[in-house]
Amino acid sequence: MTGGAGADPVDRALLGALRETGASAGGLYELAADEPVLQLTAMSGIPAPFLEPWSRVALAAPIPVAVAAREQRLVWAGGQQQMARDFPRTAVAVPYDFALAAAPVGDRTDGRGALLLLWPAGHAPQLSGDESEAVTAACRRLAALLDERPRPGTATTPAGAPRVLSPPPARTVGHDEALAAVDYLERLPGGCCALDLEGRFTLVTTGAAELLGEQEARLLGSRPWDALRWLRDPAFEDRYRAAVISRRPMSFTACRPPDRWLTFRLFPDARGLSVWIGPSGKDYGPLAPPAAQGEVVPVRAGQIYHVLHLAAALTEAVGVRDVVDLIAGQIMPAFGAQGMIMYAAEGGRLHTIGHRGYPPEAVTAFDGVALDAVNSPAVRALATGEPCFFSSPDESERDYPGLLQLTGKASRAVLPLVVSGRPVGCCILSYTRPRTFSPEERQVLTSLAGLIAQALDRARLYDTKQQLAHDLQAGLLPHGLPEVPGFAVAGRYLPSTRGMEIGGDFYDLIRLDAGHVAAVIGDVQGHNATAAAFMGQARTAVRAYATAGASPGEVLARTNRLLTDLDPELFTSCLYVRIDLRTRRACLAGAGHPPPILRHPDRHTSVLHVPPGLLLGIDRDARYSATEITLPPNSVLALYTDGLVETPGVDPERSVADLAGRLNDAPPLGPERLADALLENQDADTDRQDDVALLLLSVLPVGPAIPV
Repeated sequence: MTGGAGADPVDRALLGALRETGASAGGLYELAADEPVLQLTAMSGIPAPFLEPWSRVALAAPIPVAVAAREQRLVWAGGQQQMARDFPRTAVAVPYDFALAAAPVGDRTDGRGALLLLWPAGHAPQLSGDESEAVTAACRRLAALLDERPRPGTATTPAGAPRVLSPPPARTVGHDEALAAVDYLERLPGGCCALDLEGRFTLVTTGAAELLGEQEARLLGSRPWDALRWLRDPAFEDRYRAAVISRRPMSFTACRPPDRWLTFRLFPDARGLSVWIGPSGKDYGPLAPPAAQGEVVPVRAGQIYHVLHLAAALTEAVGVRDVVDLIAGQIMPAFGAQGMIMYAAEGGRLHTIGHRGYPPEAVTAFDGVALDAVNSPAVRALATGEPCFFSSPDESERDYPGLLQLTGKASRAVLPLVVSGRPVGCCILSYTRPRTFSPEERQVLTSLAGLIAQALDRARLYDTKQQLAHDLQAGLLPHGLPEVPGFAVAGRYLPSTRGMEIGGDFYDLIRLDAGHVAAVIGDVQGHNATAAAFMGQARTAVRAYATAGASPGEVLARTNRLLTDLDPELFTSCLYVRIDLRTRRACLAGAGHPPPILRHPDRHTSVLHVPPGLLLGIDRDARYSATEITLPPNSVLALYTDGLVETPGVDPERSVADLAGRLNDAPPLGPERLADALLENQDADTDRQDDVALLLLSVLPVGPAIPV
């Protein structure tokens, strides 16, 4: 939809935001009703194709509008250099000089979306106070208006193309003044023409038509790079895009075959571009003959940047689910597809790993198809290594009878995913109506298939490693903690959010005999499979020496000698606690581990002093001392690893004191809920550089047990 603001108050508010902030362009993103996606619903000052890669934005995406909506803060990029530093994916797709602000619409409890504003090149490095206030006021107005209407994606407001709003003209002119303006342009030397924001000719003077070598009537309504074969070089379109976004005058020189060189000067504003054309002052000689009809035509600049944007996004996809979601959320809308299905090649068959817009029976029909089958377009594309494009139902029915009836799709692009000659899978983009794929689109989709193939191959390898890591971790950590008379216990392990999500933190609870139990916690150096294997050796050694009846200090000393003899070039901290269940006396020995914390019955906490001991695995002859404490009823003993308390730049003793304070402030919960409360800031969205282990032992009172 294109036009002015009309009667829609949201559209008027968006245009008002541009006017009051001095921004040259902007857009409104609304949070979808049923998924964490921002939908571009209205825009002005920039052509719709420019924002096509960002018409739907995942709320978790690392681009300005998503960050603003997700973190509920103003995001500012004062120029190309800052954009490249803070938002490289956006910068590679829009490599022009401009300033950008994205601000949240709504609040944390009822976020409605984000406002995107662009300023011309040359804006001050920061927003002024007046500009910041205007942005805030505009977001408040938009939030209030959006609260009165459903979110996009509901039955009453389905998601669709954004409304493209035209700002009001600077002034209106009468018939006589318009004719005078045309006469003025005709008298100027060279030629003059006007383009709208989307690059279409809206006016061509006689001089411009002569210089361009084309009739005025055939130029009006077309784009220069579409109407004139000699302007199809992406560099010429790139100058137009740069002028529109940066609002700076641009120029370029092009050769009208065979040897007439022309200079183009572009002067942009919010409604379009004025273009002056004249003979170039330099003669660069004759141009090479243009591509003959039927040869490959260069892709458009917009398509190049679109592919760069998608390529940058694919490099950030980690697992297979990320790749599928990216294709569904960005590549499907970018190419206007109504359906998508992705296969992975494994064991001589194609297995479905994701789909959108397909009926279940169609998905089932081709899931697990053999790579030597003859009734599958995906198999055919993989066999030849070349994409297949079906523009109409007739083309599909000729080769694959019944495909239209089964899938409901009239046209499709079948993209084989191949890495170094090895089939990885296949991606199909499909359409409910017939669709012609231009040579440029075919080139872009073919290039994109190679990028998707590499991303999928990396993602499958990552998922395999992750599954291996989880299986290994699950095998090394206790599957459950034994019941201990008079105690309620809880254990937690959180992996690092970096690397393989596997580490060397461990805990265990060991029934020694009818009257004694041992609790142990440790932290092996490193976050990889080697560290995990060393952790398994350490945990097994501690358990063996503990069940043999050794004292706490001797358990650590013997474990240390064993680990040192293994010479793994790793070391581990450890804290061992032996508890007498009858007297509730605890004997503690430590090897370089953070001190335990005891919450007393009155809920005040103490950081316990344990005699320091050398880390296990360093000095074979190290000795370890022990200390004893009493665990009164309703007390809680907390054992933990440093991942729970360490913060870069913060003194470790201060971090331990902070954990003690959190334990002190926590309500009188059972150990399970208390463990969750202590880990509430360690969720999956937190960038944990270390893994975390936590073991809580709650001493039950003589009366009813504390609720777990």
